[in-house]
Amino acid sequence: MIFKNKTILVTGGTGSLGQRLIERILTNEMGQPKKIIVFSRDESKQHDMRVKWLNTSKKSDSIIFNNFKRLLEFRIGDIRNYDDILSSLKGTDIVVNAAALKHVPVCEYFPEQALLTNCFGSINLIKCIHDHDLKIHTVVGISTDKASSPINVMGMTKAIQERILIASNIFLKKTKILNVRYGNVIASRGSVIPLFAHQIENNKNLTLTDKRMTRFLLNLDQAVDTIFFAIKYGKSGDTIVPKAPSCKVEDLAKVLAKNKKYNGKIKIVGSRPGEKIHEVMVTEEEAQICYKLKNYFKIA
Repeated sequence: MIFKNKTILVTGGTGSLGQRLIERILTNEMGQPKKIIVFSRDESKQHDMRVKWLNTSKKSDSIIFNNFKRLLEFRIGDIRNYDDILSSLKGTDIVVNAAALKHVPVCEYFPEQALLTNCFGSINLIKCIHDHDLKIHTVVGISTDKASSPINVMGMTKAIQERILIASNIFLKKTKILNVRYGNVIASRGSVIPLFAHQIENNKNLTLTDKRMTRFLLNLDQAVDTIFFAIKYGKSGDTIVPKAPSCKVEDLAKVLAKNKKYNGKIKIVGSRPGEKIHEVMVTEEEAQICYKLKNYFKIA
């Protein structure tokens, strides 16, 4: 049971993935933790999380409700700030670094901000562990398919984040540091499905950037499963990639429209800044050092 009696820090813990990860940890499916620290700079989302779980039915989700009251600790802070992240790392056993700027157009227009969060945030994390000889057992960095042969700022900064974490294994011998990399998480904030759903509900055209566009898809639970697998089976320096299906975004729009009995049009609006037609999960070069591991690939 990998989380039994462990203190777990989730940076960016108020994001879609962070919230689902914490909810799954609270079920004790991987062992009952000692504490879960939710680290983010968004006080409104932290408040919303508290309200959500305080209103959870004690009968239907008693484990989550009781663990939430006993185990969850919220901390306001920014991974860009060395002291902020240091104060949360002390006494921690496992770190999941989900703090990120992840919206492709935003990162294109504000590349320095993406650099500060995605790259320098990871540097702060590693420096804190090194400078203070912290006894962290595992660090998992959350990455993206956009880090494979990146053409946009978001992917470039995530690719550098991967390298920062992998390289840190050279001098942090007592800490297992690795990455997970996956495609679009269905229904996460800013992803295409909530956009299509909003357009359908408001009887607007479904906006598609390019008819050829394809994306790898997985749901939030599959994303969390990948993190659990990496913590349990991954080794220092690994990048764990799930075997994920891909589809044409146009087909996805058509299925959603059919399910909602929507008869509106699909409007082609052109690719956004930094947008790829087809993503890749593993590059040709990485394929030379890539191995199958159950329902995942391991780039070693």
